[in-house]
Amino acid sequence: MQTDRSAELFSRAQTVIPGGVNSPVRAFRAVGGTPRFMSRASGPHVYDADGNPYVDLVCSWGPMLLGHAHPKVLAEVGRIASGGTSFGAPTELEVELAAEIIGRTPVEQVRLVNSGTEATMSVLRLARGITGRDKILKFAGCYHGHVDSLLVAAGSGAATLGIPGSPGVTAATTADTIVCEYNDRDAVLAAFAEHGDRIACVITEAAAGNMGVIPPAVGPDGDNFNAFLKRTCQDNGALFISDEVMTGFRVSRSGQFGLDGVEPDLMTFGKVMGGGFPAAAFGGSRELMAHLAPAGEVYQAGTLSGNPVATVAGLTTLRLATPELYARIDAASERLQAEVAAALTAAGVPHVIQNSGNLFSVFFTDDGVTVVPDYATAQKQHTERFAAFFHAMLKQGVYLPPSAFEAWFLSGTHDDAALSRIVEALPAAARAAAEA
Repeated sequence: MQTDRSAELFSRAQTVIPGGVNSPVRAFRAVGGTPRFMSRASGPHVYDADGNPYVDLVCSWGPMLLGHAHPKVLAEVGRIASGGTSFGAPTELEVELAAEIIGRTPVEQVRLVNSGTEATMSVLRLARGITGRDKILKFAGCYHGHVDSLLVAAGSGAATLGIPGSPGVTAATTADTIVCEYNDRDAVLAAFAEHGDRIACVITEAAAGNMGVIPPAVGPDGDNFNAFLKRTCQDNGALFISDEVMTGFRVSRSGQFGLDGVEPDLMTFGKVMGGGFPAAAFGGSRELMAHLAPAGEVYQAGTLSGNPVATVAGLTTLRLATPELYARIDAASERLQAEVAAALTAAGVPHVIQNSGNLFSVFFTDDGVTVVPDYATAQKQHTERFAAFFHAMLKQGVYLPPSAFEAWFLSGTHDDAALSRIVEALPAAARAAAEA
């Protein structure tokens, strides 16, 4: 495919934007090569600056549940934007979007914000304000935005105090962050045994999607990891926070909550609820949310929070996200997972495919690995095989997430034609992975 324009734009971008991109994974550092600069999108396709079409399995990292440029979303966005794009005052749309979120989840009130990072930052402050405790517990490989206290790398041992995972994040900022391996119940219990009366909350991705898709494992008691975390928090006076920025309204009508039924104390949302515009939220019971200003003393504010264009895009998207839509996406995801597995198996490439609902990813593992339960295991995969697979798919017009540690996303517009194009590209990509 001709990519001269993308190469030209990337060269220019690097002179005016750090690394040439406004979010690091877009730079293709994990896979090599020149990132594609996109110029437009429609349905299941994106088109780069040279006009090359790609079947899109990124979907703007999740939000485009309905596919790109959905006519009803565009119509509502145009209608609202023609009357003004920001007021700095309450609007009816904010109330409607909040009610839609509440109608799908166990939360009773939500506060709208502008990004997933802002939602997790705010919900941590709220949890600390409610409990009067300082420490938080998170999991290695779970990403909750670029909040200082959550940019932490796990040390050795079952549960360690976090150290900064990025320059610019101070040790003092992360001193109250405890990191455990995901799905490791013993590590969580050890952390609470040592720090229990100081832990304000446990925050986890409802199903991990930022180290590849790793669902909450089911334990010997039949409860999954989320249920265990909720019970442990209740036993120790901490709050359980489920981050559904990625899974919320994507893996089911009610997100991961709709799949496992575990009711957190607090939740965060994003991506799908913005319909492709910057919007996110956090919520919980009326009792807990009453601690938030102006009702309570925990302060949080945002000039553009509840932006009318973003709220109408999200509201329209959620109202069009029917059970029939989810059934269609689930079926497409199941078919694609099976086709990817068949192609890799035929090429002799060891792999594991894991999913939570329609969200899935492929781990290029060693022979004998049948499950990836945590970040430590995910890091052992052969990323060079993924890079070869990625570029072979890209060359054939399929746009995958440019990292082995990201989820694959489908939309309601990934029809038989789009799926067939992906399937046709798989054998050559699998052979490229085998040769890497």
